[in-house]
Amino acid sequence: MRENFIGIPTVVCNEKAVREHYRNLTLKLIEKGLTITTMESATAGQIASLITDTEGSSAVLRGAFVTYSNEAKVLQGVPYETIFKHSVYSEETAKSMAMACKATYGADIGIGVTGTMGNVDPENEKNSVPGEVYFAIIMGDEIHSFIKKIPHQPTRLLYKLFVADLIYMELDKILN
Repeated sequence: MRENFIGIPTVVCNEKAVREHYRNLTLKLIEKGLTITTMESATAGQIASLITDTEGSSAVLRGAFVTYSNEAKVLQGVPYETIFKHSVYSEETAKSMAMACKATYGADIGIGVTGTMGNVDPENEKNSVPGEVYFAIIMGDEIHSFIKKIPHQPTRLLYKLFVADLIYMELDKILN
């Protein structure tokens, strides 16, 4: 652990380990014959990208949405009322994201992720808490949702990889 420029502890994400986790996940999904889809905001498609880094991933990844704006989320099936009532940064929005992408692609597993990485979102200052992410994983009819605090990361890529790894760890538990 080291400190960033203002003395906040930094737990730097291990990119190589995250990539290996997703390689194993993709192979496990192939072996089990399960399909997956994502609707990503905070991670901006990083999870789908990690899945497709493994040969044969076309057998499991049905498609993915990068919905960085609220409008994009609504266009892809997230009810406006959910965002308005609970904010874009909420478990409810993450659940709606996971449900919407799972339904659109007819996948076995849907993942929705939203949150704020290292800085306040100027479009949603009231609800934006840096380092707070929300994600949901739906497999079959079971919905698992999470709120996680993430430590400062030195780059945007490492923030996305850190969150992707949190999602991997929870998905791995669900699959086992």
